[in-house]
Formats: sequence, C-alpha cells, structure tokens
Amino acid sequence: MSKIKTHRGAAKRFRLTGSGKVVRQHANANHILTKKRPKRKRRLRGTAIATAVDAKLIKRMIPHA
Repeated sequence: MSKIKTHRGAAKRFRLTGSGKVVRQHANANHILTKKRPKRKRRLRGTAIATAVDAKLIKRMIPHA
C-alpha cells in the first residue's frame, strides 16, 4: 500500500489545535474591502473553528498535522 499524502492546499489553510479541532481563517477579508464596515473587517481578522462536518473532511486531507 502506498503512503498517505497530505493535501498541500489544505495544509496551508488549516491547522489543528491541541484538542484536535480544526482552525481556519474567515473568508471575505482579502479584497473589495472599501465597501465593508470596519466592524466587519475586524471580526474577519481572527480565526474560527471549523464545523464538525467540515473538520472530518479536513482531517482526512491533513493526516500528519
């Protein structure tokens, strides 16, 4: 059987916490920022925990993280 390969795109976008939760960045924070209110941009700066359904798929893509 071949080795399990890490999905490099996912490895650059997600990381795991010590308890195994998946941490992600918020979307919509890169461009066309002039029309977004400062409060919204501040909230988009931080990280978020991925939902359980998404986390299961992400963990499969980054098995060695």
